[in-house]
Amino acid sequence: MLISELAERSGTPAATIKYYVREGLLPAGDRQGGNRTVYGEQHERRLRLIRAMLEVGKLSIASVKSVLAALDEPDAPIAHTFDVAQQALSRSAVPDVSEPSDDAYARVDALTARAGWTDCDDNIGRGIAAQVIDAFDKAGFPLPDDYLDRYAAAARIHAEADLGAVGTLPDPSRMTELMVVGTVLGDTLSLGLRRIAQAVVTNERRQS
Repeated sequence: MLISELAERSGTPAATIKYYVREGLLPAGDRQGGNRTVYGEQHERRLRLIRAMLEVGKLSIASVKSVLAALDEPDAPIAHTFDVAQQALSRSAVPDVSEPSDDAYARVDALTARAGWTDCDDNIGRGIAAQVIDAFDKAGFPLPDDYLDRYAAAARIHAEADLGAVGTLPDPSRMTELMVVGTVLGDTLSLGLRRIAQAVVTNERRQS
């Protein structure tokens, strides 16, 4: 397809597509004489992935590049690609917050131990969770263990849903793409559904 068709099918202006190519996010099309450049289905799929990461995931161009590089790494295990996506998405999850306290780290470690989770020390989520625990403390609302345990249980359900969806795909390349998309968009989906659930539970308790 020509760039005009790619733009129409993907809902992305041709100028933006050219910008993504210049930035190294999108592979160049095949030149077929003169100024004629042809793009394929793989370009459309990659373009949708790029837009999801930039527009919904709010990743920087540099972060998107790192995720795409991992995605294109030959024979890279899914766990590696997943880790790169997590790192890219999570760097600005709690911006402008000081380094977590030792007490907060200890509470996160105790939480993961109660949940039966192992090998969590190097996961970027450990620091994010500790930052949030410190932030609640500073706001005057220290979190009880029961609150944290229920959040961990919900997070486990989310993770099972993510990996369950990935496992339904027979193509390893599509599996890694979905892992990236799920990591980038899953937080936003969780946020939206949590807002709805908060309103529903509030109304139910008001009426009881």
